[in-house]
Amino acid sequence: MLMKKAVFGTGIGIAMAASLLVMLSASVFSTLVMAAPAPQFGRSSKEDKTRLLTGKVLDSGENPLPNAVVYLTNTHTRSVKTYIVGPDGAYRFPALQPSIDYEVYAQYDNRKSHTKTVSQFDDRSQVYISLKINTK
Repeated sequence: MLMKKAVFGTGIGIAMAASLLVMLSASVFSTLVMAAPAPQFGRSSKEDKTRLLTGKVLDSGENPLPNAVVYLTNTHTRSVKTYIVGPDGAYRFPALQPSIDYEVYAQYDNRKSHTKTVSQFDDRSQVYISLKINTK
């Protein structure tokens, strides 16, 4: 009879230990699941959701045109942003929405470059466009 109690007592201990192990495993698993970031399914971090447009304003001889004004138009809202280029002719428009088309052109000394489009179908996160103005 003593043998049965010992085996029975051990059986309860093993069952309790197994139950405790299952509860601990579930707790650790739920902690790991909670700590892991949710999948984004084709979406990346917030920084990657916008675009950067850079470029230079140049004359026909590939020389920079300092103080040229670059106009960027959001084709959805028709709002316009401007940028006055420095001595190197460079311009920069950060944080553009990738789902919107933009039109960009430059003006220098009452002369204008051709208008270029940054298309929503162009999936690059960084777009470089040179704007040329015939100064002659």
